[in-house]
Amino acid sequence: MNPATFSDDVEDAKATQLDRLGSQQALVALTDAELDAETVLRAAARSEHTARETFDGWAESADDADAEDAFAALAEQEGDHYERVVAELDGGFDPDDAVDSVHAHLRNLDSTVERAAGLVGRSLASDRTQLQVVNFFVNEADERRADLFRDLRADTQEAVSVGTDLLGSHCEGEDDWERARETAEGVVRIAYDDYAETLEGMGLDPRPIC
Repeated sequence: MNPATFSDDVEDAKATQLDRLGSQQALVALTDAELDAETVLRAAARSEHTARETFDGWAESADDADAEDAFAALAEQEGDHYERVVAELDGGFDPDDAVDSVHAHLRNLDSTVERAAGLVGRSLASDRTQLQVVNFFVNEADERRADLFRDLRADTQEAVSVGTDLLGSHCEGEDDWERARETAEGVVRIAYDDYAETLEGMGLDPRPIC
């Protein structure tokens, strides 16, 4: 396993779960079925705030300067995302301290290898959800907001490369790569389990209806 193939390997292994995270039901789960622009924006703002706090914490406790710089840059980027989304809200936004299952798990990762792998898994899952946010605003004929989330999604996709680059410089052998693979796949699984549990709690089937 190596940086060039790592994310593809994770995507292949978790293809079904990632596909379901990218279904039209993603926003139903994210918003508790309140599919209006304000609720979608608030859910997105909450996600960006939580990510900023996670990456900021990683930067403060990083193993080395390279990891610290990478995580600090991600925290700054998520902060920018948060401000851009909040600027779209009519009534402002006051984030709470609630943490979703994925970020609760990410915050318990200690080593750079695990955090970089967790970043890859989180980014692959978030990319799917952000696509549905883009599609929501396209369907609302709101191209300006659709473009905003296209920008945010492009940054999320780039974060996959940040993670794999860190893995390339910190994985010292196959044991590290295997640990990284298990971590990234685990994050995708947690994201999917949370999604599926939310939908099932609403009486919906998380599997796509053909």
